[in-house]
Amino acid sequence: MKTTEDRYKFIGAKIREARESLSMSQKSLAEVLGYESATAISLIESGERKVKIEDLEKLAEVLKRSLEYFLGKEGKEIDIKVALRAAKDIPDGDKKVIERIIELAKQRHGNRNTK
Repeated sequence: MKTTEDRYKFIGAKIREARESLSMSQKSLAEVLGYESATAISLIESGERKVKIEDLEKLAEVLKRSLEYFLGKEGKEIDIKVALRAAKDIPDGDKKVIERIIELAKQRHGNRNTK
């Protein structure tokens, strides 16, 4: 299990990665978040300063990434059957049709990377 310090370093590295992918400076990101200087962003990116959840939500919006991206949860496969069971607004008959279509797609494509 990661320590709290490791988690903040990981989140900071993901913030840096996302910021740099948009060619955004630490200063301009600091301004968007309402920080007085780029030093705050530098400290967050190094993991030395904790990022507040409100700021992380704003970062996700500004840096065009999901919260899952910053937490290292992005890209996890979804179990379709579990998702369909949770979808209360889809009639059971439609759920069965969706499951059948997915099974047909798996068969057609050799069952690769689909659940």
